[in-house]
Amino acid sequence: MRNSLAVLVTLAGLMLVGLTPARGGEALHVEIDRLIEATAGGKLADRSDAPEFLRRITLDLAGRVPTTAETVAFLADTAATRRNRLVDRLLASPDFPRRMQEWFQVVVLERRAEKSIKQEDWSKWVQASFRDNVPWNQLVSRLLFVEKEDAANQPASKFLKATGRGGNSHQVTQDIARIFLGRDIMCAQCHNHPTVETYTQADYFGIFSYVQEQPAKANSEFESVFEPGKKTTGPRLPGGVAIEVPKFEKGQEAEAAKFRPRLMLARDLPTASNPAFVRTSVNRLWAMMMGRGLVHPPHLDHPDNPPSHPDLFTLLQREFTASKFNTRQLLREIALSKAYQRSSQLPVGLAAADVPEDRYRVALPKPLSPEQLAWSLMTATRNRDRMLAGTAPVEEPFDAYSYINGRIERLPATVGETMELFSWMIGNPPGENPDDYNPAMGHALFLMNERLVLDWLTPRDKSLIASLVAIDKNSVAVEQLYLSVLSRPPSDKEAKAAILFLDKHADSRPTALSDLAWSLLASAEFRLNH
Repeated sequence: MRNSLAVLVTLAGLMLVGLTPARGGEALHVEIDRLIEATAGGKLADRSDAPEFLRRITLDLAGRVPTTAETVAFLADTAATRRNRLVDRLLASPDFPRRMQEWFQVVVLERRAEKSIKQEDWSKWVQASFRDNVPWNQLVSRLLFVEKEDAANQPASKFLKATGRGGNSHQVTQDIARIFLGRDIMCAQCHNHPTVETYTQADYFGIFSYVQEQPAKANSEFESVFEPGKKTTGPRLPGGVAIEVPKFEKGQEAEAAKFRPRLMLARDLPTASNPAFVRTSVNRLWAMMMGRGLVHPPHLDHPDNPPSHPDLFTLLQREFTASKFNTRQLLREIALSKAYQRSSQLPVGLAAADVPEDRYRVALPKPLSPEQLAWSLMTATRNRDRMLAGTAPVEEPFDAYSYINGRIERLPATVGETMELFSWMIGNPPGENPDDYNPAMGHALFLMNERLVLDWLTPRDKSLIASLVAIDKNSVAVEQLYLSVLSRPPSDKEAKAAILFLDKHADSRPTALSDLAWSLLASAEFRLNH
């Protein structure tokens, strides 16, 4: 996919400092590599070169491509510790909580619309949680229950309001099991799963009992469509023991009000003692960074679909709980591993079919999410600040559906409107599994023809095209273009072809530069994180 880059990368190795040691005194990322390499079963890809690593880690931790200045500075840095310092800088940057909020939102809301909690309030709350490094289990606990009097955490109620729209406790049950416990137990509402023995109807109604708000409903009665005979269960996590639901008599209303099943769920589910929660949490964070879960897909965790690296999976769970669910620390250790930093280029002599994805012998390409794509386009074309400062006209409210269908003429004027458009065009439909990537012709046509993207390629003040037009020498302009869009210098062949194109269209140079930029932005190299 990528051309070789004439930039020397030091082979002296990373000087690892300030890391939390894993068992045996080794840093966790060292243990990750030992366990990955022990079962690799063949050649490993080389270490990623500097531009490849810079772009990959910036997309994963900042949700955008690097700026031109960031690229130039990183490529000029020859210190052995530059990758470590870059990881730490990104984790401490304001882009990190925004990136995590966008990722987390898609995981837990699955692009469902919910308007009773303002999107702005929800975004601020989630970003603050990741900025303050709130432990992962506490973050999930707040999604499952928040007191009405708790004004600071009220935006967390958006999760249950979105998934349980209209008071649908069955949808809430299914989403909680799939998102936080790695179990797609939808069909267990009517009977035990036909192919997965561990997905039982009792498990389903155990969670269903937890999501009730009144004790009178916390004892759930169920019957299989295949096996007559009614059964009951109180609140119970898969593999656990049911909570006994007291029978409250008349006059015990005060005692009954204290028995709150959903509060118990927020207490019992996101804990170190709940293996399904720990497994799923680690698996989702690993998949975010590596492009594939150790259990794949993440929502089908069961004995017949074991983890690709069981010892590594166990180690990550142990370290995550030992760190008290420190999300930032886990992401840092994954980022510092050789497994994460491998090139996306296949080892010499091997074809893609020769390298199983679950061995992590080569970096797996990851499609940019709609949010990553939008931020990257704004960053590469240098329109990010303009869109952040934009204001939407009150007299003409924006709606992506109406815009796409030609009912609204004006372009998206703010980041929020831009994200709505990209989510609508590139994202999966609301409620569908966000882990599935479904490329479509419409995605390509959108990037090729969307008026907003073409508007970003006009030579306005401070834009990429304006800066390139101001450069007299075509060779310098081409190098700046590649650094800005693809985060790397062009190959000799690419530079020669681009300069020839600009020389040929000297009379319309601004348009030619815009066309060149568009061709790079619409390329597979830009569309994927590799």
